[in-house]
Amino acid sequence: MTVSLAAATSFLTTHGRLLDRRRFALLLGETDASAVLDAVDGYRNPDGGYGWGLEPDLRAPESQPGGALHAFEVFEDVAPVTTPRAVELCDWLAGITLPDGGLPFALSVADPAGCAPFWAQADPSRSALQSTAFAAGAALRVAAHDPAVAAHPWLKTATRYCMDAIAALTTAPFAIELCFAVGFLDAAHDTHPEAAELLGHLGRFIPDDGLVHVDGGADDEYMRPLDFAPTPDRPARMLFSREVIDAELRRLADQQQEDGGWHVDFGSYSPAAALEWRGYATVRAVSILRRNSAI
Repeated sequence: MTVSLAAATSFLTTHGRLLDRRRFALLLGETDASAVLDAVDGYRNPDGGYGWGLEPDLRAPESQPGGALHAFEVFEDVAPVTTPRAVELCDWLAGITLPDGGLPFALSVADPAGCAPFWAQADPSRSALQSTAFAAGAALRVAAHDPAVAAHPWLKTATRYCMDAIAALTTAPFAIELCFAVGFLDAAHDTHPEAAELLGHLGRFIPDDGLVHVDGGADDEYMRPLDFAPTPDRPARMLFSREVIDAELRRLADQQQEDGGWHVDFGSYSPAAALEWRGYATVRAVSILRRNSAI
C-alpha cells in the first residue's frame, strides 16, 4: 500500500479547515493537544455544546448531538490529555436528554441554510438510538482515559438507553444507526459485560463482506467493515474475517486522490460541507491506516 503523507498534508493545507489540519498534525506528532483543543473551541457555545458546522452538514450555530460526536472525537484524539470541556459537554447532553434516557436525533434549528434535511427536520421530542449511540460511544472512548467523563451520570443514563434499545432490535436497523450501535458496543465492551452478547446480536445484521447499503443514499453508499471496526484488536473486529479487513485496508489506501485527499461516498448539502467532509475523511483515512500498521 502506497500513501503519500506529504500529499495529504498539502491537500489539507489547501482544502482543509483549521481543525482538521491540527488533528492531522497531531496524528503526525507535529503539534500538541492544546492546538487541537483551541481549534475545536471555535465551535463551542456558552451552553457547553457544539454547533457552527462542526458536523459539516449541520451549519446552524445551535449546539447539537451531532456536534457532540465530533467534539468527543477530538477529546479522544488528545489522549492521555484531558480537558474540562469534555465534562461540560456531558453536562449539556444531560440537559437535553429525554425522559427515556435517549438523545433526540437533532434539536430544532432557527435557520436551516446549509443543513441536511434529516437534521433540520428531525423531531426533537423523540429519542434516537443513532444519536445516543454516536454520542455515548464516543464518550466511552474518551472515558477510557478521562475518569471525570467515566463517572458522569449522563454517560450511565445514555449507556443504559443504548443497551436496552439494541437488545430490543428484531430487524436490521438503518445502516448508519447499525454502524454507530456497533461502535458503541465496541467502546462499552471493556466495562459492560452485556456488550459482548449484544455485539453478536448486531452481527447477525451484517453480511460476511461487511457491506451494508445506506437506504436512501447513493447507489454506491455503504457502511463498510472499517466503518464498523476501524481499530485492530477490538471486539468489533471479530465480526469480520482477516481477508475482508485486509482488502478494505488496501481499498482505503488506494482511494487517495491525485490532490492528496480522500473523497466521501455521500452527498453534501453545502459547498463548505463538501470540502470539510473531504478534510475530515482524509484525517480519518490516514488515522485508520496508521492504527492498522498499513502505512
